[in-house]
Amino acid sequence: MARTTFSSFTKNLAITDLRWMPEDGFSLGRLRIELLSGLTVALALVPEAVAFAFVAGVHPLVGLYAAFLVGLITALIGGRPGMISGATGALAVVMVALVAQHGVEYLFATVVLMGLLQVFAGVMQWGKFIRLVPHPVMLGFVNGLAIVIFLAQLSQFKVPGTMVDTGHGMGGGEWLSGQPLFLMLTLVAATMAIIWVMPRITRAVPAPLAGIGIVAAVVIGFGLDVPRVGDLASIEGGLPALHIPMVPLNWETFEIILPYAVILAAIGLIESLLTLNLVGDMTNQRGGASQECIAQGVANTVTGFFGGMGGCAMIGQSMINVKSGGRTRVAGIAAAVFLLLFILVGSSVIELIPLAALVGVMFMVVIGTFAWNSLTILRKVPFTDAFVILLVTVVTVMEDLAVAVVVGVIVSALAYAWNNATRIHATTRESHTEKGAKVYEINGPLFFGSSDGFMELFDVEGDPDTVIVDFAESRVVDQSALQAIEALAAKYEEAGKTVMLRHLSRDCHSLLLKAGQLMIDSDDDPDYALAVDYSVRTGILGGH
Repeated sequence: MARTTFSSFTKNLAITDLRWMPEDGFSLGRLRIELLSGLTVALALVPEAVAFAFVAGVHPLVGLYAAFLVGLITALIGGRPGMISGATGALAVVMVALVAQHGVEYLFATVVLMGLLQVFAGVMQWGKFIRLVPHPVMLGFVNGLAIVIFLAQLSQFKVPGTMVDTGHGMGGGEWLSGQPLFLMLTLVAATMAIIWVMPRITRAVPAPLAGIGIVAAVVIGFGLDVPRVGDLASIEGGLPALHIPMVPLNWETFEIILPYAVILAAIGLIESLLTLNLVGDMTNQRGGASQECIAQGVANTVTGFFGGMGGCAMIGQSMINVKSGGRTRVAGIAAAVFLLLFILVGSSVIELIPLAALVGVMFMVVIGTFAWNSLTILRKVPFTDAFVILLVTVVTVMEDLAVAVVVGVIVSALAYAWNNATRIHATTRESHTEKGAKVYEINGPLFFGSSDGFMELFDVEGDPDTVIVDFAESRVVDQSALQAIEALAAKYEEAGKTVMLRHLSRDCHSLLLKAGQLMIDSDDDPDYALAVDYSVRTGILGGH
């Protein structure tokens, strides 16, 4: 089965998914937009990768190499053109404990195992389960992530060099004040204003790139004393080299890295698949979930062998790319290549870029990412949906994305189960085919949540000798439902009465077969079969 699935994946990859240019064909104008979009994303990736490396407690190049390798591989074979992947804060906060206790070599081994687990998830097509995430959870996810992105930028308003290693990543630090703070805020506001105005003037250059370029030119030209990329760390380095993780190959190592690998794989896939859905909504694309899982897995496995900290899809950079016009794989590939060029030959120039310009870009991403309409619909949607939106938003900010999504899905599922549990009811009438028989017409699904309510619908003592339960407007869903039917039949048998079940759907019919009941033909209704459980003298009429 896995072989067929993987073969199907590679076939789709070769035929349909390597969309280097839009369907309307190649043009120099489109290529220019894709390359400029990639350049914009690469500039925004630099401080993010460095910052997340500090959070994880590793060298900045470990984060930059991860951004390059993960970004390049997912751009080549990912499930959705236009998505950007790289080192992320959601993964970094999990990595910091591993690095602090066992060292960076164990991190590299963990990233390799994380990638293998993600490949397995993709081959098994588990990515399709992302469709079970309800819309309120998605709204809470984007709102929470927008707040997280905003909060992450606040560290740029601290005096460079004052942050310290707290043992749980870089923290502390002295806040800017007075004239330096005023100048920083002015440049941030100027960047945001340029990004807002630029599309109204021309779309020849992506607005975020124009904002970064103009503000950087002003800062460099006037020699303004503001925090710059180089104040975070030097990004100069060489090509990532093959590096086998230097850890003992034994069971003890596996026990150390496995829990971290599972958590990182889950967080990475959840964030990547939710980002895939968001980008899909913006670019009108569908599918690719399992392919994205495999791409993320391959990228992380390779990254672990080249000294990178691993990563996943980045909603902020993906939004920058899409809103800058990036729609194909060219933009993602260009972003990765530009990032590598920054490391190899352009570090001296990139380190001069003011952090204020990049913060301004990310603040505009926050504004564009936050689902502002969710604030108005909170009063219009059911209370449960409003509660889930707020809950997922808060948990995303306070804990992490994976926990927030799981909590949101569980709460939504429980609310759905409760709503369906209260829907079950019955109407009664006399049978037209069985003389003296009473018919219970069941409405609503019969499952674990409604089984108690189902039992309360019947008057065993007051009913006639023959009772017919009609499921034309209901469904038998699970084992709890079967148990309820058996318990009902046992009660009627104990009272010396017979109960018959009619109009069961095909899937209900299958459940009864699995329960060990015998199917025979029914003379009174040739379109249905009769399931007879001899132990309780019960007739059950099931549909084809």
